[in-house]
Amino acid sequence: MYSTGGTTTSSGGVRPPCITSFVDYGSVESHRYYLARRTVLEMLRDRGYVVSDAELTLSLTEFRSIFTEKPDLERLRFCVSHGSKPSKKILVIFCGTEEIRKQDIVGILSQIANKDSLHRVLLILQNKMNSYARKVVDEYPIKVETFKITDLLVNVTKHVLEPKYEILTTEEKQKVLEKYKVEDKQLPRMLEDDAIARYYGLEKGSVVKVTSNGAITDSLVTYRCIM
Repeated sequence: MYSTGGTTTSSGGVRPPCITSFVDYGSVESHRYYLARRTVLEMLRDRGYVVSDAELTLSLTEFRSIFTEKPDLERLRFCVSHGSKPSKKILVIFCGTEEIRKQDIVGILSQIANKDSLHRVLLILQNKMNSYARKVVDEYPIKVETFKITDLLVNVTKHVLEPKYEILTTEEKQKVLEKYKVEDKQLPRMLEDDAIARYYGLEKGSVVKVTSNGAITDSLVTYRCIM
């Protein structure tokens, strides 16, 4: 339980809260799931998927009252639709703490219902996935993204020093290329496995507009092509 309010002194002032009031007495496990789930929800909304404000503003206490101190992985699983293309759905699956082997990933993917309605599957891993399991993922008919849960405890796009990223549409990309008289391969690169590219689910050929705001200089706009 969290308590961040101070106490009133005899003189009418407010005494800062004791450091112990910030201590989390719940399970570390539930806290990790809460943070990772919140980052995934933010990520999907930034990609254009429909995520309610109630889901994004869910507090840790509320999360624990719903999912308990030891969340069940099946209950953590959820599916959302894209805002502009409702038929474009993504399924999020939280995996256990054991190493993911071939038989494990086959079992996970075989339990997915309504595969035809899915655009992507997002797996949240707590342990490594071996090469045999990775091959199954790569050959799956639906695009499967994998994230380590430790990479989702903080939203990388919310860092104070991170610039603003905008994903260009096909038309916007073409206008940029025509404006600067270049091909996309001549633009500065961003690797497909870059943290920002993975956050937005970008594939090769996508172009990102990057706006950096310095404390001294004016904002600087550059473009990156996913390679």
